[in-house]
Amino acid sequence: MEAIKPIWEQIPLKPRFEHKNTVEDAPEFTDIFRSAVSAVKETDAEKTRLQYLLSTGQLDNPAPLMIANTKAQLSVDLLVQLRNKTMEAYNELMRINL
Repeated sequence: MEAIKPIWEQIPLKPRFEHKNTVEDAPEFTDIFRSAVSAVKETDAEKTRLQYLLSTGQLDNPAPLMIANTKAQLSVDLLVQLRNKTMEAYNELMRINL
């Protein structure tokens, strides 16, 4: 079983000491969102695999399934929060008068 990876390890960010204050250096939102979606897919697939193993009697200890279930729920929660913050930012931009 694979350990939970921090999101900054999954997103290609530059170290802070090399960071320049330009838009080109910042990670794109699509990359962040894609990594969140892929994390949801991966954790759900692992949870489903462990559920199958437990239901067929191939998994003796239910603890890995509970851990995988928690990982899957957390990755979904993160994706939902990203979506909510995106919608808040979009709505805020739409309220700006030009």
